[in-house]
Amino acid sequence: MKLKDKVAVVTGGASGIGAALCRRFAEEGARAVVVVDCNEDDAKAVAEEIGGVAMGADVSVEADVINVVNETESRFGRIDLFCSNAGISSMDGPTAASAPNDAWQSSWEVNVMAHVYAARAVLPKMIERGDGYLLSTSSAAGVLSQIGSAPYSVSKHAAVAFAECLAIAHGHDGIKVSVLCPQAVRTLMIDGSEDGDVAGFDGVLEPSEVADCVIEALDEERFLILPHPEVLTYMQRKTSDYDRWLRGMQRLRTRFMTVRKER
Repeated sequence: MKLKDKVAVVTGGASGIGAALCRRFAEEGARAVVVVDCNEDDAKAVAEEIGGVAMGADVSVEADVINVVNETESRFGRIDLFCSNAGISSMDGPTAASAPNDAWQSSWEVNVMAHVYAARAVLPKMIERGDGYLLSTSSAAGVLSQIGSAPYSVSKHAAVAFAECLAIAHGHDGIKVSVLCPQAVRTLMIDGSEDGDVAGFDGVLEPSEVADCVIEALDEERFLILPHPEVLTYMQRKTSDYDRWLRGMQRLRTRFMTVRKER
């Protein structure tokens, strides 16, 4: 997909990767970029910067997502690209099962169900015209695992699985699907950590660098977007010898937790 003259919606568009995507889509000549965020003031700031449109929404509420889709289609006639980018993270307690229920629930609602709500709202008209693109932001944690955050890892795995389901079910309908799986990116999610903690093992990317990778992948209509190319190697190691990979992750967790205690 080329972004020129297209209508794109980006959730979580007020900051980080979302804001970088909005800026790049505008630079690529999109006809309209809709900046969606629960922080409407910051969404307006990004929209004003790029000549886009801001909308406030809580993506964990289906009615809010439907409203964004309806307003955009009413104003611009269609949605060519819906980027379900908003996400949240949380940390484990002393065990992998000790995060409180509300952390699990909010992770599920924002990191998974928001993608479902978006697809449910935009697919009918996309399928009707035989054209449309869905981009979801997951994480390298969605194909590997995030040490120290079971809710994040589990929900991000589910986000990748849902993107796969969309691609499998609707490829013949003319629907393109991509899923973005970066490691550490300099956003609020790693705020307070100069090196991105364990996710920054292969370096911390700037949001603009991730946006560049997304533009390239959209041009190629590639499903899996890996801004950190090392992730593909880790995936191959994982699938070729799961037990060895688990042992390596155990060692990495021990190293990570030791460093954290020393800080």
